[in-house]
Amino acid sequence: MSGDYLYYTCAIVAVVLSGLAKGGFAGAGALAMPIMALGIDPVRAAAIMLPILILQDAVSVWSFRRSWDRHILKVMMPGMVVGVGLGYLFAAQVSETAVLGALGFISTLFGAQRLWIERGGKVVLPSSSPDWVGTLLGIASGFTSQIAHAGAPPFQMWVLPKRLARDVLVGTTAIAFAVMNWIKVPAYAALGQFTRANLMATAMLAPLAIGATYAGVLLVRRVDPARFYTLIYVLMVLLGIKLMVDAVVG
Repeated sequence: MSGDYLYYTCAIVAVVLSGLAKGGFAGAGALAMPIMALGIDPVRAAAIMLPILILQDAVSVWSFRRSWDRHILKVMMPGMVVGVGLGYLFAAQVSETAVLGALGFISTLFGAQRLWIERGGKVVLPSSSPDWVGTLLGIASGFTSQIAHAGAPPFQMWVLPKRLARDVLVGTTAIAFAVMNWIKVPAYAALGQFTRANLMATAMLAPLAIGATYAGVLLVRRVDPARFYTLIYVLMVLLGIKLMVDAVVG
């Protein structure tokens, strides 16, 4: 019973964070999977979250369907497909403990990198970096997205330096990850994760996800983003370290 309470608590917090991310707090979504992994095995957690992300993607794509960069998608999407395939092979061939460790490592690395940038550090590529760099970062984005729904950092490394207009950036990102999340569906099906229990869990969480997305739209104008993101990234580092320790001890 205590395990059930832990799962439901983690799932609710994770879905709320994911909804806030789609509503405007972009960095919050990266914390969802580490929190879910505290209450349930990471592969199943990712399978429960995937349909929720697809539902939220539909709203984003519809809202920005006329504002996107064709060239960026042309360069990055092939790499994303390869990355998803590599992530599937990784999850299929290694133990749950290894996936937990990988999730912890990704979370710690991303959180630390974002804290570095928040403090004024710069780890970015020039806006003129060649297309093959974008393809490689697309592979990294697909891999981390398949393992932990954490494909944004590699994607942003190539796209943000290009200084796209706001709506074009949001629209391009929304379309890229909407397509990639659909690409992940066969991989999760092959892993046997779309069970009746998992889909029922998704259905129960879906209304909360939609409500949290609208809440994000309302709150993003009222909350100090600097303090909010600092807290999110610190928690990511701490949770990532805990997941890695659990993987080593377990």
